[in-house]
Amino acid sequence: MADLLQIQEPGAAQMPGPQWKAFLELGFRPLYLAGCFWAAVSVALWVFAPGLLRGQLAGVVWHAHEMLWGFIATIAVGFLLTAGANWTGINPLKGKALGVLGASWVVARVAYLVPGNTAFGVAVASELLFFTCTAVALGRAIVGARSQRNYGVPVLVLGLGVANALFLWSAWQGDPARLMQHFNTGLLCMAVIALLVARRVIPFFAMRAVPGLAIPMHTRSGHWQLAAAGLAIGGGLVGWAQASALFLGVAGVIALVQLSAWKPAAVRRVPLLWILYVGYAALGAGLLVAAAQLSGAVLRAAWPVHVIGVAGFSVLIIGMVTRTALGHLGRPLRTDPLVVCCYGLVIAAAVLRLLALLPTGLAPVALNASAGSWVLAFTLYLWRFFPMLIRPRIEATAAPVPRPDPIAVPRPPIR
Repeated sequence: MADLLQIQEPGAAQMPGPQWKAFLELGFRPLYLAGCFWAAVSVALWVFAPGLLRGQLAGVVWHAHEMLWGFIATIAVGFLLTAGANWTGINPLKGKALGVLGASWVVARVAYLVPGNTAFGVAVASELLFFTCTAVALGRAIVGARSQRNYGVPVLVLGLGVANALFLWSAWQGDPARLMQHFNTGLLCMAVIALLVARRVIPFFAMRAVPGLAIPMHTRSGHWQLAAAGLAIGGGLVGWAQASALFLGVAGVIALVQLSAWKPAAVRRVPLLWILYVGYAALGAGLLVAAAQLSGAVLRAAWPVHVIGVAGFSVLIIGMVTRTALGHLGRPLRTDPLVVCCYGLVIAAAVLRLLALLPTGLAPVALNASAGSWVLAFTLYLWRFFPMLIRPRIEATAAPVPRPDPIAVPRPPIR
């Protein structure tokens, strides 16, 4: 993990040309681009051109599926494939194999939009191949390197795939109750992955970027948090709503306690950091809203879904796809006004989307404004980062000045 998050300021270097080899070198390159592209396109279709959604997954079912498994999980897979290379010293997928994985993702996205049972079957097979291959590739790398602290990661990815398969089966059968249950299972599997990753990287990023900052890693509380989230998933699967609500509340409270210990005031002037703090706070709050909804205090299921998904996952994502991309591409770890604008637009989209849930006459206006802000944010991200992600990493012409790493763990080089 330390190698993954290592901060080095590159010296002056010429811009290399685009290369397929570089593009398929690590999972974050094609999957960050694919996920962010689909974030913009899918929301634009859902809000501004719903008549084009003619596949077997129609309306809100398509929207829910594509936001969770088409966008959020895709970014998570891109991050995990890249992080796995640094955790283990073994690159899980690269080159043609990574290209095939990306192609399966593209086939699924297109086929879900095509009417007919055949297209739906192709989409399902392609998407299940995507998650299964990812879980197997991560499992081989992690088990092969005996990285015991990461043994649960491929299981969580496989859990995302299984929840997806069950969701699709329920959609095919026309069973809305089970469909919502399986969606919630997938959402919570994604929440566990987000909690695991964010708790590792946010303190590291903060201590590296703010001189003299010392914050706890909360390893023990993180274990309790992941256990509580796992028990919440189990409670939901067996229908124990109150137990699931209790464990979700515990996980949410732990997240907010962790955040307060990470000294948020110290990062207020560092956009690459405060955006991650905002996303983690929203994720913790979303878990509390989910607990309240299961307890009957919040009536609409849309509230926890959008607080966790839009305010939590998506704000974390826009921060991670900028911060980690800059680090891996050898770019200076600082934002420009366009990147900060992306951050503000995603936050605005989240706030407006939550306002659209209120029973007022302004709800349609808020929804359209949220969608417009969202589409613009991810379009600007693509405009800025697409040229970087298709080119090789910029290697400094001068050796970088070494900087002390308070939590570095030596890792073997990527093979």
